[in-house]
Amino acid sequence: MKKFCFEYQQESYVFADTQGLDISLPLKAGENNPNCYYADAPHFETIQSGDFVGSVAQGGACNYQKISLTPHGNGTHTESYGHISDDPDANLQNCLKEFLFFAQLLTIEPLTLPDGDQIIHQKMIETQLGEIRPEAIILRTSPNQPSKKTKKYSGTNPPYLSAEIGTFLADRDIKHLLVDLPSVDREQDEGNLTMHKNFWRYPHNIRRDCTITELIFVDDCILDGYYLLNLQICSLVADASPSKPVLYLLEKIITSKNS
Repeated sequence: MKKFCFEYQQESYVFADTQGLDISLPLKAGENNPNCYYADAPHFETIQSGDFVGSVAQGGACNYQKISLTPHGNGTHTESYGHISDDPDANLQNCLKEFLFFAQLLTIEPLTLPDGDQIIHQKMIETQLGEIRPEAIILRTSPNQPSKKTKKYSGTNPPYLSAEIGTFLADRDIKHLLVDLPSVDREQDEGNLTMHKNFWRYPHNIRRDCTITELIFVDDCILDGYYLLNLQICSLVADASPSKPVLYLLEKIITSKNS
């Protein structure tokens, strides 16, 4: 096992490279995936041409498939401000140039409103933040049932974040937000997408290097606290990409004042 040290806000930390905690949901062919916004299920198609068949199980020399998916609707995905912009340069490939971030994991139970909406307010996040200002915030909502891994969210009005949270995170210069929800905004909000816009400060003072990641799953065995986040994406020139966020537990290095 290799251990690595780094400094953040004048403190030293160490993490082990063999102890990565994957909080993405792997995509599989068919319906056994989370799904939202009425997206088609991921489709895996074996390529066939003449005598060639791209399936070892069917007698081919190798496996060769075409995969069709909808990043925003099929599983864990990371998006740039291109999600709400017509700027052709606002793709994730251009916006996300760094991939390691000091992150804080928070567990929050959404508040149920009289109309049945379930919402997360700013104070729920603010009261859990410590003196250390992270670069990324990861939100795990409770209850945290395993059914999230295959939940069909379309038409269910899932929990969402209040628009004020976007402004709060932007003001604190928190660049990356990860949630286990299908969207940070209400499922049906007449296209306002106010939480998205406030987070990116769109359109007048855009935070171009910031991202939102949705439909993660954080197992209960992963405790709230500080982690090193490795945010992995596909090299797609698009506003969103399937992604694989991986956490590494951080250990703070305590040094003697006399050393």
